[in-house]
Amino acid sequence: TQLLQALGDRYAQMLDDHQRLLRAAWTAHGGSEVNTQGDSFFVAFPTALAAVTAAIQVTRALAEHAWPDGATVRARVGLHTGAPRLVGVSYIGLDVHRAARIAGAGHGGQVLLSRTTRDLVEHEMSDGMSLRDLGTYRLKDLPHPEHLYQLVLPGLPAEFAPLKTLETRPHNLPVQPTPLIGREEAVATLAALLRGNGPRLVTLTGPGGIGKTRLSIQVAAELMDAFADGVWFMRLSRLSDPALVLPTIAQTLGLKETSGQPLTETLRAYLRGKDLLLLLDNFEQVVAAATDVAGMLEAGPRLKVLVTSRIPLRLRGEKAYRVAPLSLAASQATQSPMRLAQYSAVALFIQRAQEATADFALTAANAPAIAEICARLDGLPLAIELAAARVRLLPPEALLGRLSSQLKLLSGGARDLEARQRTMRATIGWSEDLLTADERTLFRRLAVFAGGWTLEAAEAVCMAPAGVAPLGSEVLECLATLVDHGLARQQVEDGEARFGMLHIIREYALERLEISGEAAALCQAHLASVLALAERAARHYRGPREAHWLAALEREHDNVRAALGWTRAQGLTTAGLRLAGVMARFWDIRGYLSEGREWLESLLTLALPGASAGAATGHEVPDVVPDAVLARALYTAGDLAVTQGDCRHGLSRLEQCLPLARAAGDQGQVVQTLNVMGIAWSWLGDNELATRRYEEALEQARAMSDPAYLTLPLNNLGEMAYLRGDLARAAAYYEEALAVARQAGDRRVHTMLCNLGNVARRHGQLAQAGARYREALALAQEYGDPWAMAIGLEGLAMDAAAVGAVGQRVRAVRLLGAAAAVRDAIGAPLPPHERAELEAESQPTRAALGEDAWHAALAAGRAMSLEEAVREALGEAD
Repeated sequence: TQLLQALGDRYAQMLDDHQRLLRAAWTAHGGSEVNTQGDSFFVAFPTALAAVTAAIQVTRALAEHAWPDGATVRARVGLHTGAPRLVGVSYIGLDVHRAARIAGAGHGGQVLLSRTTRDLVEHEMSDGMSLRDLGTYRLKDLPHPEHLYQLVLPGLPAEFAPLKTLETRPHNLPVQPTPLIGREEAVATLAALLRGNGPRLVTLTGPGGIGKTRLSIQVAAELMDAFADGVWFMRLSRLSDPALVLPTIAQTLGLKETSGQPLTETLRAYLRGKDLLLLLDNFEQVVAAATDVAGMLEAGPRLKVLVTSRIPLRLRGEKAYRVAPLSLAASQATQSPMRLAQYSAVALFIQRAQEATADFALTAANAPAIAEICARLDGLPLAIELAAARVRLLPPEALLGRLSSQLKLLSGGARDLEARQRTMRATIGWSEDLLTADERTLFRRLAVFAGGWTLEAAEAVCMAPAGVAPLGSEVLECLATLVDHGLARQQVEDGEARFGMLHIIREYALERLEISGEAAALCQAHLASVLALAERAARHYRGPREAHWLAALEREHDNVRAALGWTRAQGLTTAGLRLAGVMARFWDIRGYLSEGREWLESLLTLALPGASAGAATGHEVPDVVPDAVLARALYTAGDLAVTQGDCRHGLSRLEQCLPLARAAGDQGQVVQTLNVMGIAWSWLGDNELATRRYEEALEQARAMSDPAYLTLPLNNLGEMAYLRGDLARAAAYYEEALAVARQAGDRRVHTMLCNLGNVARRHGQLAQAGARYREALALAQEYGDPWAMAIGLEGLAMDAAAVGAVGQRVRAVRLLGAAAAVRDAIGAPLPPHERAELEAESQPTRAALGEDAWHAALAAGRAMSLEEAVREALGEAD
């Protein structure tokens, strides 16, 4: 497809050369052409060696041929040896399908062999050639896994992307660093439950630390081949508000907020035709969202859900599976070390102890103590792991003595807790008791972080918060100990070290923080840290590093939520509204529109005149918010509302904002407010009033020293001129907006580029229009902005349709289908005037292709992923 688009009329000659080189290769080695479709061939050879030799010639001939315009043409080759039946002049049988599936798993320039073929030729290879063992893969429609090998040829590429097999189904399952121990039967049982016509909702229940999460991930991995649209993992342990469950699921699935449509409906529409498995982890603290799970199952007939929770969801059709502890020896004294090691609890202890100390070994001397430790911990995996990590300090016999005393000391948990939960509390308490005073202090203080932390954040929040004693040791030194002891975990994200706690451990640490009397001081320090980060990120909005800072805010979003929740509970409306105000652009781009509006509206309810004392929590009195902060929050609430299409409410907030911004002398805020008011009036159909707002915004912006505020009103006045048919004036506005944005370092200029592309297209300058659209699409892809990518796809579709050739028209409709699918998924419909223009310009293409071809191309485009559509639009398709 890419070559056809790039070469045009010369593609026919290239295809002839391709076929001539291939046919020459197999003819020279006794091959018979059985079938051909397009540029693919099915060829039979008398021997495996002849087939391999022909494949070598094909690969070299294509690599060495001088293709037009420096193009690269590659063929993927799949080789299998079998005994299919000859019917007429064609072969049938499973071996034919196996050869086709092997070829389909590879990439251009890659030669793949089945094990049968490899066994026949491995000793006949020429010098310098070799076979690389790629391992075993499951191929579509084949009953058994296939062992595949790759032919490696001197002077030709040998490294390729992962094979396209069932193992590469879409998923986001976290990689597990160690094998799962002692859960083989549970994995098989749960996988069988979720396959075929079994229950569509399975809930793993059990106390904290029993291993529900690890087991569920393994089950999901085993089911990768059973769900065409993938398996998706959602970690809910950081959430406390059931209302955030649906946004979390939507974000994981790549969905954004809809425009004027409830998030429930967006998810229902998305799930309707999907064949996927959702893994919802740690559901117990958001169990009120169980009805949302029921709604998703109702909407998606092929959806299945695997849940981990301490309690069942209690929904109809739910299959609750209680996760049992790891197996324990009934009697340790009479069993040999080898026999004890066969129990999964002991095996887990040994594995984790060896990770802590490489020379650790199970012996006749320490085996009884290890077995007793596992028994005292009731076979709880997390408790065993924490105990095993201590062998670096103490041998198992000494560990057993300390564990026994600590269990007695910390066994007085709440009576309504299960025994194992009290045992886990004791285990964590025992691990905490092994820390120094400073390490214990840092441990409890780190619990204030809801979504993990960086070293810098830990130092800023925990070292010396106002009102409490400073930490006596370096944070890094203490944190390293916590990681070694298993009380904190480290991972690397985007090259940055990040730390976190398991949910059950953070719960324990939070209890300790409350008891210490430091909670308020730590929450205040945490708020200050989060606010500083968000304000620092906001200073980079519309700059060259905006994408970097958006990603940073994504990582810290749970901490932002925690800080906002604390401000709301304490009546700290000024700090809460400051934080919410600077988060606006992040919420907009990343699709947290409803959540952002909820935070803002709840805080504004406290801050605006008439808010009753104690409205925050029933006893806290909200503070008095400065006008400048209130104006920013009102603007943000209005902007998000307009973005969602709630223009009337958005205008009411913007009208409240405007006098406050003017009174505060914040000209930038005035410009932004007027501009969004213009957008709202444009959507409501009053272009005259919209134009007046844009002109007023532009007048205010030109009086400012910061030219960056000129960009949006200039672009929007260009939109008004474009709607009037004044293309010259529209282009002048767009060009000035683009120049100003680039001078200010703003890389998110896709809107101006697409608008200039529209003007060029209307003038018949298709090459210039295409260049504008492609640049805009590439920038939108860089920022991960699907709405902007849809605009770029639509522009390139209209550019292709204007060419008039049949192939370009089909391509145009495919891109329109892909753009429509994106808009449906994120709930961002075209404005009425843009929809009318698109339909009018598409009509000649629709008439030329006919209804059947039009709808077929549209459906093909809708079936493409966004990544595939962008690659095709930019000319990068295979």
